[in-house]
Amino acid sequence: MFKHFLVPTDGSALSESTVARAVSFAKEAGARVTFFYSQPDFPMPIYGEGALIDPTTPEQFAKAAAAEAEQILQRAKAVADAEGVAADTDTVVNEIPYEAIIDAADRHGCDLIFMASHGRRGIAGLLLGSETQKVLTHSKTPVLVYR
Repeated sequence: MFKHFLVPTDGSALSESTVARAVSFAKEAGARVTFFYSQPDFPMPIYGEGALIDPTTPEQFAKAAAAEAEQILQRAKAVADAEGVAADTDTVVNEIPYEAIIDAADRHGCDLIFMASHGRRGIAGLLLGSETQKVLTHSKTPVLVYR
């Protein structure tokens, strides 16, 4: 049924567990996987009384974020490689991760987004929201949420 999964990952323990389950499901389905990481953009500094000045330049921040993305994505790809599942990786810089996830699914022609739920409930879930909830709300691609 599904032939190409997009698996967003952030390198967290929950996300790593989701990577393993997505690879297992892809193997069973004969599907391929694209692992995706949305890199944060350089935060705009806010100066004022008592503010700390971060000596990191935008270039240093971008280099560190790209290195982190590469490391996280290569760990995910190693899981797929070990199981014989065809896998690619992708990363972009975007301040709005859920939009980046949906765009990546469209760009790669994925027919399923397989992602974790961080399980925020109650007021925290209402106030903070979640990237998973936003993807569910806005994506035209089917989304499988792994808890």
